[in-house]
Amino acid sequence: MHELVNRILDNVTRVVLGKRDVAEQCLVALLSGEHILLEDVPGVGKTLMGKALARSINGVFRRIQFTPDLLPSDIVGSSLYKTNTSEFVFNEGPVFSHFVLADEINRAPPRTQSALLEAMSDRHVSVDGITHPLPAPFMVIATQNPYEFEGTYVLPESQMDRFLMRISMGYPPRDYERQILETHREGEPVEALAAVCSTDELIAIQRAVRGVRVDDSISEYILDVVHATRESSELAFGISTRGGLLWYRASQAWAFLQGRDYAIPDDAKGLAVSVHAHRVQLKGFFQAGMRQEAEEIILRILSHIAAPV
Repeated sequence: MHELVNRILDNVTRVVLGKRDVAEQCLVALLSGEHILLEDVPGVGKTLMGKALARSINGVFRRIQFTPDLLPSDIVGSSLYKTNTSEFVFNEGPVFSHFVLADEINRAPPRTQSALLEAMSDRHVSVDGITHPLPAPFMVIATQNPYEFEGTYVLPESQMDRFLMRISMGYPPRDYERQILETHREGEPVEALAAVCSTDELIAIQRAVRGVRVDDSISEYILDVVHATRESSELAFGISTRGGLLWYRASQAWAFLQGRDYAIPDDAKGLAVSVHAHRVQLKGFFQAGMRQEAEEIILRILSHIAAPV
Protein backbone atom coordinates (compact mmCIF):
# COMPACT_ATOMS: atom_id res chain seq x y z
CA MET A 1 0.00 0.00 0.00
CA HIS A 2 2.85 2.37 0.74
CA GLU A 3 4.24 1.54 -2.70
CA LEU A 4 0.90 2.58 -4.26
CA VAL A 5 0.88 5.85 -2.32
CA ASN A 6 4.37 6.66 -3.61
CA ARG A 7 3.23 5.92 -7.16
CA ILE A 8 0.33 8.35 -6.79
CA LEU A 9 2.65 11.04 -5.43
CA ASP A 10 5.22 10.54 -8.19
CA ASN A 11 2.47 10.54 -10.82
CA VAL A 12 1.01 13.83 -9.60
CA THR A 13 4.40 15.54 -9.43
CA ARG A 14 5.08 14.54 -13.05
CA VAL A 15 2.63 17.24 -14.15
CA VAL A 16 2.45 19.55 -11.10
CA LEU A 17 6.09 20.60 -11.20
CA GLY A 18 7.98 22.06 -8.26
CA LYS A 19 5.14 21.48 -5.80
CA ARG A 20 5.92 18.13 -4.18
CA ASP A 21 5.26 19.53 -0.69
CA VAL A 22 1.79 20.70 -1.74
CA ALA A 23 1.11 17.36 -3.45
CA GLU A 24 2.07 15.56 -0.21
CA GLN A 25 -0.40 17.65 1.81
CA CYS A 26 -3.16 17.03 -0.75
CA LEU A 27 -2.38 13.33 -0.59
CA VAL A 28 -2.62 13.44 3.22
CA ALA A 29 -6.14 14.85 2.85
CA LEU A 30 -7.02 12.15 0.31
CA LEU A 31 -5.67 9.34 2.51
CA SER A 32 -7.60 10.79 5.47
CA GLY A 33 -10.80 10.83 3.41
CA GLU A 34 -11.14 14.58 3.92
CA HIS A 35 -11.25 17.82 1.89
CA ILE A 36 -8.87 20.70 1.20
CA LEU A 37 -9.06 24.43 0.56
CA LEU A 38 -6.48 25.71 -1.93
CA GLU A 39 -6.08 29.42 -1.39
CA ASP A 40 -3.97 31.35 -3.87
CA VAL A 41 -3.98 33.64 -6.88
CA PRO A 42 -5.34 32.30 -10.21
CA GLY A 43 -3.07 30.40 -12.57
CA VAL A 44 -0.73 28.59 -10.17
CA GLY A 45 -2.01 25.03 -10.74
CA LYS A 46 -4.94 24.50 -8.36
CA THR A 47 -7.16 22.88 -11.00
CA LEU A 48 -4.19 20.93 -12.34
CA MET A 49 -3.60 19.43 -8.89
CA GLY A 50 -7.19 18.18 -8.70
CA LYS A 51 -7.08 16.70 -12.19
CA ALA A 52 -3.76 14.96 -11.53
CA LEU A 53 -5.06 13.34 -8.34
CA ALA A 54 -8.24 12.15 -10.09
CA ARG A 55 -6.39 10.69 -13.05
CA SER A 56 -3.85 8.96 -10.82
CA ILE A 57 -6.57 6.85 -9.18
CA ASN A 58 -8.82 6.58 -12.24
CA GLY A 59 -11.46 8.69 -10.52
CA VAL A 60 -14.19 10.94 -11.92
CA PHE A 61 -13.26 14.63 -11.79
CA ARG A 62 -15.71 17.50 -12.22
CA ARG A 63 -15.18 21.23 -11.89
CA ILE A 64 -17.90 23.59 -10.68
CA GLN A 65 -17.36 27.28 -11.31
CA PHE A 66 -19.02 29.07 -8.39
CA THR A 67 -20.80 32.27 -9.43
CA PRO A 68 -23.37 34.57 -7.74
CA ASP A 69 -26.21 33.02 -9.79
CA LEU A 70 -25.28 29.37 -9.07
CA LEU A 71 -28.14 27.41 -7.49
CA PRO A 72 -27.94 24.46 -5.07
CA SER A 73 -29.58 22.26 -7.71
CA ASP A 74 -26.70 23.09 -10.06
CA ILE A 75 -24.45 21.25 -7.60
CA VAL A 76 -26.48 18.35 -6.20
CA GLY A 77 -28.92 17.79 -9.07
CA SER A 78 -32.72 17.86 -9.29
CA SER A 79 -35.78 15.70 -9.96
CA LEU A 80 -37.37 15.98 -13.39
CA TYR A 81 -40.83 14.76 -14.38
CA LYS A 82 -40.84 12.23 -17.24
CA THR A 83 -44.08 12.41 -19.18
CA ASN A 84 -43.62 9.00 -20.83
CA THR A 85 -43.41 7.20 -17.46
CA SER A 86 -45.39 9.71 -15.34
CA GLU A 87 -42.75 9.73 -12.63
CA PHE A 88 -40.00 11.94 -11.25
CA VAL A 89 -36.44 10.88 -12.07
CA PHE A 90 -33.44 12.24 -10.18
CA ASN A 91 -30.70 13.70 -12.38
CA GLU A 92 -27.37 13.68 -10.56
CA GLY A 93 -25.42 16.93 -10.33
CA PRO A 94 -21.64 17.31 -10.65
CA VAL A 95 -21.17 16.59 -6.93
CA PHE A 96 -21.60 12.89 -7.78
CA SER A 97 -17.91 12.48 -8.57
CA HIS A 98 -14.81 11.21 -6.83
CA PHE A 99 -13.15 14.64 -7.03
CA VAL A 100 -15.13 17.88 -7.08
CA LEU A 101 -13.26 21.11 -7.74
CA ALA A 102 -15.32 23.95 -6.23
CA ASP A 103 -13.60 26.80 -8.06
CA GLU A 104 -13.80 30.22 -6.36
CA ILE A 105 -16.20 28.80 -3.79
CA ASN A 106 -16.57 32.17 -2.05
CA ARG A 107 -18.22 33.74 -5.13
CA ALA A 108 -21.48 31.85 -4.60
CA PRO A 109 -24.04 32.99 -1.98
CA PRO A 110 -24.23 31.12 1.37
CA ARG A 111 -27.34 29.15 0.30
CA THR A 112 -25.40 27.61 -2.56
CA GLN A 113 -22.25 27.09 -0.51
CA SER A 114 -24.29 25.16 2.04
CA ALA A 115 -25.28 22.65 -0.64
CA LEU A 116 -21.80 21.20 -0.22
CA LEU A 117 -22.00 20.93 3.58
CA GLU A 118 -24.04 17.71 3.69
CA ALA A 119 -21.92 16.18 0.93
CA MET A 120 -18.65 17.01 2.68
CA SER A 121 -19.66 15.79 6.13
CA ASP A 122 -22.01 12.87 5.42
CA ARG A 123 -20.98 11.72 1.92
CA HIS A 124 -24.54 11.94 0.66
CA VAL A 125 -27.08 14.56 -0.46
CA SER A 126 -30.81 14.86 0.17
CA VAL A 127 -33.16 15.97 -2.59
CA ASP A 128 -36.95 16.01 -2.19
CA GLY A 129 -36.65 14.04 1.04
CA ILE A 130 -34.63 11.22 -0.57
CA THR A 131 -31.01 10.55 0.38
CA HIS A 132 -28.57 9.79 -2.43
CA PRO A 133 -25.13 8.36 -1.50
CA LEU A 134 -22.05 9.82 -3.15
CA PRO A 135 -19.34 7.68 -4.79
CA ALA A 136 -16.34 6.58 -2.76
CA PRO A 137 -13.75 7.92 -2.45
CA PHE A 138 -15.12 11.47 -2.37
CA MET A 139 -13.06 14.62 -2.03
CA VAL A 140 -13.87 18.33 -2.41
CA ILE A 141 -11.03 20.58 -3.52
CA ALA A 142 -12.20 24.16 -3.04
CA THR A 143 -10.32 27.23 -4.23
CA GLN A 144 -10.48 30.92 -3.45
CA ASN A 145 -8.43 34.02 -4.15
CA PRO A 146 -7.19 35.44 -0.81
CA TYR A 147 -6.60 38.91 -2.25
CA GLU A 148 -9.84 39.68 -4.07
CA PHE A 149 -12.94 40.22 -1.93
CA GLU A 150 -15.26 42.32 -4.11
CA GLY A 151 -18.38 40.31 -4.97
CA THR A 152 -17.47 37.44 -2.64
CA TYR A 153 -19.10 35.84 0.40
CA VAL A 154 -17.00 34.82 3.39
CA LEU A 155 -17.19 31.07 4.02
CA PRO A 156 -19.04 30.37 7.28
CA GLU A 157 -17.10 28.81 10.15
CA SER A 158 -19.17 25.61 9.92
CA GLN A 159 -17.99 25.10 6.35
CA MET A 160 -14.38 26.09 6.98
CA ASP A 161 -14.28 23.48 9.75
CA ARG A 162 -15.07 20.75 7.18
CA PHE A 163 -11.78 21.29 5.36
CA LEU A 164 -8.91 19.24 6.72
CA MET A 165 -6.31 21.75 5.55
CA ARG A 166 -5.97 25.16 3.96
CA ILE A 167 -3.01 25.12 1.59
CA SER A 168 -1.30 27.80 -0.47
CA MET A 169 0.07 26.65 -3.83
CA GLY A 170 2.54 29.49 -4.33
CA TYR A 171 4.52 30.21 -7.48
CA PRO A 172 6.80 27.44 -8.75
CA PRO A 173 10.60 27.96 -8.68
CA ARG A 174 12.06 29.50 -11.84
CA ASP A 175 13.71 26.28 -13.07
CA TYR A 176 10.43 24.37 -12.79
CA GLU A 177 8.58 27.24 -14.45
CA ARG A 178 10.90 26.88 -17.43
CA GLN A 179 10.01 23.18 -17.60
CA ILE A 180 6.32 24.11 -17.50
CA LEU A 181 6.78 26.34 -20.55
CA GLU A 182 8.36 23.43 -22.42
CA THR A 183 6.04 20.61 -21.33
CA HIS A 184 2.85 22.61 -21.93
CA ARG A 185 3.89 23.73 -25.40
CA GLU A 186 1.67 21.20 -27.16
CA GLY A 187 -1.15 20.92 -24.63
CA GLU A 188 -1.91 19.79 -21.11
CA PRO A 189 0.32 16.86 -19.99
CA VAL A 190 -2.29 15.90 -17.39
CA GLU A 191 -4.58 14.69 -20.19
CA ALA A 192 -2.09 11.91 -20.96
CA LEU A 193 -1.55 10.96 -17.31
CA ALA A 194 -2.25 7.26 -16.70
CA ALA A 195 -3.84 5.83 -13.56
CA VAL A 196 -1.48 4.08 -11.13
CA CYS A 197 -4.10 3.06 -8.56
CA SER A 198 -7.77 2.10 -8.65
CA THR A 199 -10.52 3.63 -6.51
CA ASP A 200 -10.98 0.29 -4.70
CA GLU A 201 -7.28 0.20 -3.85
CA LEU A 202 -7.45 3.77 -2.54
CA ILE A 203 -10.40 2.88 -0.30
CA ALA A 204 -8.36 -0.02 1.11
CA ILE A 205 -5.45 2.38 1.75
CA GLN A 206 -7.78 4.81 3.56
CA ARG A 207 -8.89 1.97 5.84
CA ALA A 208 -5.26 1.03 6.51
CA VAL A 209 -4.43 4.64 7.42
CA ARG A 210 -7.02 4.53 10.23
CA GLY A 211 -5.01 1.64 11.70
CA VAL A 212 -1.80 3.66 12.11
CA ARG A 213 -0.89 3.65 15.81
CA VAL A 214 -0.90 6.96 17.67
CA ASP A 215 0.65 6.83 21.14
CA ASP A 216 -1.35 8.21 24.07
CA SER A 217 1.33 10.88 24.63
CA ILE A 218 0.69 12.27 21.12
CA SER A 219 -3.05 12.27 21.76
CA GLU A 220 -2.44 14.26 24.95
CA TYR A 221 -0.22 16.69 23.01
CA ILE A 222 -3.00 17.19 20.45
CA LEU A 223 -5.47 17.94 23.24
CA ASP A 224 -3.02 20.31 24.96
CA VAL A 225 -2.73 22.40 21.77
CA VAL A 226 -6.49 22.30 21.10
CA HIS A 227 -7.32 23.52 24.61
CA ALA A 228 -4.58 26.17 24.49
CA THR A 229 -6.26 27.75 21.43
CA ARG A 230 -9.55 27.91 23.33
CA GLU A 231 -7.87 29.69 26.25
CA SER A 232 -5.80 32.10 24.12
CA SER A 233 -6.48 35.78 24.75
CA GLU A 234 -5.81 36.49 21.05
CA LEU A 235 -8.57 34.24 19.73
CA ALA A 236 -12.33 34.72 19.78
CA PHE A 237 -12.70 30.94 19.65
CA GLY A 238 -10.28 28.07 19.24
CA ILE A 239 -10.15 24.65 17.62
CA SER A 240 -13.26 22.51 17.66
CA THR A 241 -13.47 18.85 18.66
CA ARG A 242 -13.75 18.02 14.96
CA GLY A 243 -10.54 19.96 14.36
CA GLY A 244 -8.69 17.88 16.95
CA LEU A 245 -9.99 14.64 15.44
CA LEU A 246 -9.00 15.68 11.92
CA TRP A 247 -5.52 16.62 13.17
CA TYR A 248 -5.25 13.12 14.66
CA ARG A 249 -6.25 11.54 11.33
CA ALA A 250 -3.93 13.77 9.33
CA SER A 251 -1.04 12.69 11.58
CA GLN A 252 -1.90 9.06 10.81
CA ALA A 253 -1.94 9.79 7.07
CA TRP A 254 1.39 11.64 7.17
CA ALA A 255 3.00 8.75 9.06
CA PHE A 256 1.62 6.32 6.47
CA LEU A 257 3.02 8.52 3.68
CA GLN A 258 6.45 8.26 5.32
CA GLY A 259 6.21 4.45 5.33
CA ARG A 260 5.48 4.00 9.05
CA ASP A 261 2.61 2.20 10.80
CA TYR A 262 2.97 4.49 13.82
CA ALA A 263 2.90 8.27 14.27
CA ILE A 264 5.61 10.39 15.90
CA PRO A 265 5.19 13.87 17.49
CA ASP A 266 6.69 15.63 14.45
CA ASP A 267 3.90 14.20 12.27
CA ALA A 268 1.35 16.16 14.26
CA LYS A 269 3.50 19.25 14.85
CA GLY A 270 4.42 19.64 11.17
CA LEU A 271 0.77 19.68 10.08
CA ALA A 272 -0.59 21.95 12.82
CA VAL A 273 -0.59 25.24 10.89
CA SER A 274 -2.18 23.82 7.72
CA VAL A 275 -4.82 21.97 9.72
CA HIS A 276 -5.71 24.68 12.25
CA ALA A 277 -5.03 28.23 10.99
CA HIS A 278 -8.39 28.38 9.18
CA ARG A 279 -10.35 27.01 12.18
CA VAL A 280 -9.57 29.76 14.68
CA GLN A 281 -11.00 33.28 14.65
CA LEU A 282 -9.08 36.31 15.79
CA LYS A 283 -10.48 39.00 18.02
CA GLY A 284 -11.21 42.06 15.90
CA PHE A 285 -9.49 40.62 12.86
CA PHE A 286 -9.31 42.29 9.46
CA GLN A 287 -10.14 39.87 6.67
CA ALA A 288 -7.10 40.57 4.49
CA GLY A 289 -4.61 39.90 7.28
CA MET A 290 -6.40 37.05 9.00
CA ARG A 291 -4.42 34.17 7.52
CA GLN A 292 -0.92 35.30 8.45
CA GLU A 293 -1.93 36.36 11.96
CA ALA A 294 -3.75 33.08 12.62
CA GLU A 295 -0.73 31.08 11.46
CA GLU A 296 1.58 33.10 13.72
CA ILE A 297 -0.68 32.50 16.73
CA ILE A 298 -0.74 28.74 16.09
CA LEU A 299 3.07 28.74 15.85
CA ARG A 300 3.36 30.67 19.12
CA ILE A 301 1.09 28.20 20.89
CA LEU A 302 3.15 25.29 19.53
CA SER A 303 6.35 26.93 20.79
CA HIS A 304 4.97 27.09 24.34
CA ILE A 305 3.78 23.47 24.52
CA ALA A 306 6.43 20.78 24.73
CA ALA A 307 5.94 17.91 22.30
CA PRO A 308 6.35 14.39 23.74
CA VAL A 309 9.73 12.72 23.29
